[in-house]
Amino acid sequence: MSDYIITCCSTADMAVEFFQENNIPLIHFHYTMEGKEYEDDLGKSMPFDMFYSKIKDGAASTTSQPNAEQYMEVWEPLLKEGYDVLHISLSSGISGAFNSACIARDMLGDKYTENKIYVVDSLAASSGFGLLVTLASEKKKEGYSVEECYNWLQENKLTIHHWFFSTDLTSYYRGGRISATSAAFGTILKICPLLNVSHEGKLIPRDKYRGKKKVSEEMVKRMEQYAKDRYDYSGRCYISQSSCYEDAKLVADMIEEKFPKLNGKVIINNIGTVIGSHTGPGTVALYFVGDKRTE
Repeated sequence: MSDYIITCCSTADMAVEFFQENNIPLIHFHYTMEGKEYEDDLGKSMPFDMFYSKIKDGAASTTSQPNAEQYMEVWEPLLKEGYDVLHISLSSGISGAFNSACIARDMLGDKYTENKIYVVDSLAASSGFGLLVTLASEKKKEGYSVEECYNWLQENKLTIHHWFFSTDLTSYYRGGRISATSAAFGTILKICPLLNVSHEGKLIPRDKYRGKKKVSEEMVKRMEQYAKDRYDYSGRCYISQSSCYEDAKLVADMIEEKFPKLNGKVIINNIGTVIGSHTGPGTVALYFVGDKRTE
């Protein structure tokens, strides 16, 4: 029996089979749409195509993070069974979930003094967060202790790169990130912003390109620039997408051609309902291991 269990937030945006196969319990975010609250449960309560179809039709989705009690509900049964807990949280740069997890850790730590609870701020989101969880799971299988795995995560979490673009600016306008004028002109001119996640775990606009073919090529160039070992990159590569699979597949094909030593094919996941509430449809995000993010 392993002496610790890795847990993470539902916003890691991986397939349900990944969490099942690696025995990773989830702490679920929630979202509210059309007056009804749903659990961010990997498309079970509302399939992803239905979710994004509703947003395209004008429905709004608001999100809520887990509170400390929700973490405790997941962790306490594990602690009672004698396990330690290593929790990996959605970036503190975009959510208060990390703070809630730390509150739960402190409350349970007073009660279960023989157990250890570690909480890692991933400084990552969506399948970039999922990539970090993947690597942690691999280290656990290699025999890393809970302390060793925690230390490895703290040392390496900033090597996960996130680059993404959006072809639909409606949700960015609704969320207050761009003005109505910028959204209108951007849509007319087919302007696609290219963004990434900074070393503080925040979403940062970097450049603007005209047309999704151009922005797709530019995003792949970022991987050429930052990936570990550059064209000899032999790590994993994930993509997540919101109701634009063909756009994501185009990026995946370019990457597989340019990086022949990849660890398997590029895995394409869905952007989940919580992250997708903020990006809307038409977003493609690319994740890989590279140089440490410094800005």
